[in-house]
Amino acid sequence: MFDKFNEECGIVGIYGNPEASNLAYLGLHALQHRGQESAGIASADGRSIYLEKGMGLVVDIFSEGTIKKLPGKIAIGHNRYSTTGESHLKNAQPCTVEYSRGPLALAHNGNLVNISFLRSELEAYGSIFSSTMDSEVIVHLIAQSKEFKLKDQLSEALHRVQGAYSLLIMSEKEMIAVRDPRGIRPLSLGKLKDSYVVVSESCAMDLIEAEYIRDLKPGEMMVFDQSGVNSYFPFPAQKEAACIFEFIYFSRPDSSIFGDRNVHEVRKEFGRILAQESPVEADLVIPVPDSGISAAMGYSEASKTPFEMGLIRNHYIGRTFIEPQASIRHFGVKLKLNAMKNVLEGKRVVVVDDSIVRGTTSRKIIKMIRASGAKEVHMRVSAPPTMNPCFYGIDTPTRKELIAATHTVDEICSYITADSLAYISIEGLKKPFQEGGRDHFCDACFSGDYPIKFPKMDMRQLSLFGE
Repeated sequence: MFDKFNEECGIVGIYGNPEASNLAYLGLHALQHRGQESAGIASADGRSIYLEKGMGLVVDIFSEGTIKKLPGKIAIGHNRYSTTGESHLKNAQPCTVEYSRGPLALAHNGNLVNISFLRSELEAYGSIFSSTMDSEVIVHLIAQSKEFKLKDQLSEALHRVQGAYSLLIMSEKEMIAVRDPRGIRPLSLGKLKDSYVVVSESCAMDLIEAEYIRDLKPGEMMVFDQSGVNSYFPFPAQKEAACIFEFIYFSRPDSSIFGDRNVHEVRKEFGRILAQESPVEADLVIPVPDSGISAAMGYSEASKTPFEMGLIRNHYIGRTFIEPQASIRHFGVKLKLNAMKNVLEGKRVVVVDDSIVRGTTSRKIIKMIRASGAKEVHMRVSAPPTMNPCFYGIDTPTRKELIAATHTVDEICSYITADSLAYISIEGLKKPFQEGGRDHFCDACFSGDYPIKFPKMDMRQLSLFGE
C-alpha cells in the first residue's frame, strides 16, 4: 500500500535476569517497527531451551500465559519482516535446533549473499532444512563444526558466510552476540542491574530502563556465560559499511545507533542540509508522517519557513480492511493519511519525505494536498534518488520498479505532479558524520557501490536488478 522500503528485523537478548522472557517481550514491543510479520522468543534455564513464536504483532502473539512457558534467566527475541524466505510460521525466528552438543536458538537481523552456494553444499552432504530462511544455514554450519566451544563453532560457521548479520545465539547456559565485520546492521549493549541486554536499537533499552553501554563493534563477538562477559574479534578487519538507511528511515527517532548518534537529530540535520541545497519560496513546510517529521523540522528551521502538520496519519490500521464497492479516489493512501484543508488551502507548500521508491504514493499524496486547496506543492526528499535494491537485509523492489533507476528527477517531478522536486545529495547525506571523521556507510541503494560482492554461484540473486 505504501511506497516505502520494508523494515528488516529486530533482535533482543537478555542474559542473567529472572524476568528474561518478559524483558525480551517488552524489547520486541519497542522494536515492532522493524518487523510486523512474525515474532518469537526463546528462553533457557540451564537445562533446556523453550520457544514461543507466531505470526503477527508482538502484542497479539504473547500473553502472560505464553511468557510463563518461557522460564530461565536467558532469552532472545526476534521481530521479522521477510527478506529471504516466504511468510510462514516455519520461517519465524528464533530458529531452534537440537544437535550433537544440545539445543541451540538463533535470531538474525540481516541477509547473507552466498546463501545459494552454502545451502546447496549443505544439502549435498545430507543437511535437511526445515525453513527457507538464510539464517538456518548458520545453524547447520555450527552443527558441522568439530570445534568444542560454541563461540569457536560459531566463529568457524561465520567465516564461511558472506553478507550482513547482527545475530544472537543461545545454548542452555550461554548467550553470544555478534556483528558482521563491516557492521552493516546495528547492535547495542546495555546493562540492567546485574543482567545484560543486547538490542538492535537503544529505544528498546529505554523501555525496560536498561543503561546503554556501547555499540558492539564491527566484527565483535561477545560471549555471556558464567565466567562473565568476554569480547573477541575472530574475523579479519574490513572497511566499515553501516547502513545509512537506518538513519534515513528504519530506526526509531528516539534511538541512538552506530556510535551513539541520535536518529532524530541526524534526520533534522538532513533537513537543514536539504534546505541549503534546494531552497524554494513557500508558506509552509509539512512532513509526510511519521518518518518525514524530523527532516521537515530541520528544513523548516534552516529555511525559516513555518512548520505545520498538514497531513495527519491514522496509526490504527489493521493488517486487512474492506474496500468500499464504490470507488474512492486514492483509497489506500487516504486510509493512512488525511490532508488538513484549513492548513493547506491557498498555501505554497513544501512536502518533506524520507524517500521516493516507486513514486505512486508521492503522486497520490500530492494530489490529495492539491485537492485540499494548496496553491503550489514542492517535494523535498531527505535521501538521494534510490536507484538500486538492497541485498543486506532490507526488502526492496527490483531495480526496474525503482522510479529513480529509470527516470530523471524532472521526469519523476512530472509523474508525481509536483511543482518542483529535489533530493539531498550523497555528499549532503554524509555531512552530519564528517565532523567526527566517521562517514563510512553503505550507500549502495543510491550509488550502486556494494561493499560485499556476490560469489559467482549466487550471481542469480542479482536478477533483482531487473533490466
